[in-house]
Amino acid sequence: MDGYLTSTELADKLGIRHTSVYRYRVRGDIPDPDEYVGRTPLWKETTIAAWLEARPGHGWRKGRTSARDAG
Repeated sequence: MDGYLTSTELADKLGIRHTSVYRYRVRGDIPDPDEYVGRTPLWKETTIAAWLEARPGHGWRKGRTSARDAG
């Protein structure tokens, strides 16, 4: 489908392994798929572009609570 990314294409775009896309989904670290074709999840390219734009920079971790982050 034009304008959509499969898990494999998304992994290539992010520079991660295909299996990591599944782990990211389970942890809630990537947006939910926009569509499914059968059991295949698909993401709109615009959804991923917006997510990448809003995503924190390298080294960010959920729940970080150091003194540096507090103020």
